[in-house]
Amino acid sequence: MATSDKIIQVQNLKKYYNKGALKALDDVSLDVNKGDVIVLIGPSGSGKSTLLRSLNLLETPTEGTILFEGTDITRKKYQTPDGKTVKVNIAAHREKMGMVFQHFNLFPHKTIMENMTLAPIQVRKMPKAEAEEKALALLKRVGLEDRAAAYPIQLSGGQKQRVAIVRALMMEPDVMLFDEPTSALDPEMVGEVLEVMKELAKGGMTMVVVTHEMGFAREVGNRVLFMDGGRILESGTPEQIFQSPTHPRLQDFLSKVL
Repeated sequence: MATSDKIIQVQNLKKYYNKGALKALDDVSLDVNKGDVIVLIGPSGSGKSTLLRSLNLLETPTEGTILFEGTDITRKKYQTPDGKTVKVNIAAHREKMGMVFQHFNLFPHKTIMENMTLAPIQVRKMPKAEAEEKALALLKRVGLEDRAAAYPIQLSGGQKQRVAIVRALMMEPDVMLFDEPTSALDPEMVGEVLEVMKELAKGGMTMVVVTHEMGFAREVGNRVLFMDGGRILESGTPEQIFQSPTHPRLQDFLSKVL
């Protein structure tokens, strides 16, 4: 795979707390290629969310490097091949990484349309009419075009999470990061959110997903990574992970969740 196909390259990433007593990430390396749908699975506290949140520096690593589209975003500045010193603009890189959390983080005092158009208008200086047209098209894509004037309190949890996903898409990200996007939902609402994510994957969106939904991992992921103790203990295709797991810890985990 050519370097240009690698959107994210994580190298020897460590995140320690209490002077190294707690190793949330313990020497993790990972490549995310264009079009990948990488699913991180593992028990609670295994480091999945810490790894995901490190990709856009919501968590600051203790050691290691994260290259995003060729730039080491863990450094404040770097030198170009022609000797120029360039400052790393993490805000600009974050614009290219859509992030969807467990909780929807919608502004309660703003309508759905206002929630979706705020960042494109303020950050990307998109004309309001253009932003609203784009928002309506995305809301239609997830079956919520009739809710543009509603407020978050008027939506179900599943609807809010669908809005959170398309709000991230408003910035036209190169990669989408999902941190347990269905864990705060009632069981009957999980399917509608996973369906939107499946459609994104079919459309070629590069995605890194932390989830406890094993069915999604099996069906949509092209690579599944099992984490425990801050390390990636096993990685492979869904078939390899779910049908022929080799690590005893993964075998034990799957025996309890499948």
